[in-house]
Amino acid sequence: MTEERKISDGEVDLLGVVAYGELSAFDRLAEDARSAPTLTGRAALASMAAAEIGHYDLIRGHLAEYGIAIETAMTPFVRPIDEWHASTAPKSWLESLVKAYVGDGLAADLYREMANWVDPLTKDVVLDVLADTGHSAFAEREVAAGIQADRTQRDRLALWGRRLLGEALTQAQYVVAERDPLAELIVAGSGDLSGIAGLFRRLQQGHTKRMQVLGLS
Repeated sequence: MTEERKISDGEVDLLGVVAYGELSAFDRLAEDARSAPTLTGRAALASMAAAEIGHYDLIRGHLAEYGIAIETAMTPFVRPIDEWHASTAPKSWLESLVKAYVGDGLAADLYREMANWVDPLTKDVVLDVLADTGHSAFAEREVAAGIQADRTQRDRLALWGRRLLGEALTQAQYVVAERDPLAELIVAGSGDLSGIAGLFRRLQQGHTKRMQVLGLS
């Protein structure tokens, strides 16, 4: 590390929340793999879980260049992210896939937007970490097959998707309100309150598109 390289508190917060999201995704994918109805599904999710740990290590290495422990960066986000997962615990294989697809997708949309407001090196790390590991295509196939096999699943999963959106937006607003550096990064990046409103509208639009792809709109 050179003396000239600096990282802002807002960037540390962004990396911390993304890192804990990746660590949580590893835990969830590994657990979901054990409940997969087929060996193919089990292997696919196990592979994706491994990719999440690779992403986590990428962030850890980047933070280490600035002398920051990843545990320190993640700590403020452990409770809110754990609470989000506890409040949206899926009750079936298909619900777990929809949650990962739309919930993680919404979070990724937010973090990608925020990546445009940070140092280019940090931006590259965030975008690399948020690259799709193949889970999207897998979830699309599995949910489509599940609905085809049981048409009653569609309405239930559509309600589940709408609930996930509401819970995710509420939790995101809470986290931002609790973390001044993160809030300052969003305000500075989006420009003003109307910019923040526009950001959340784009998140909702992204969610709608994902639900359409799943056939749940």
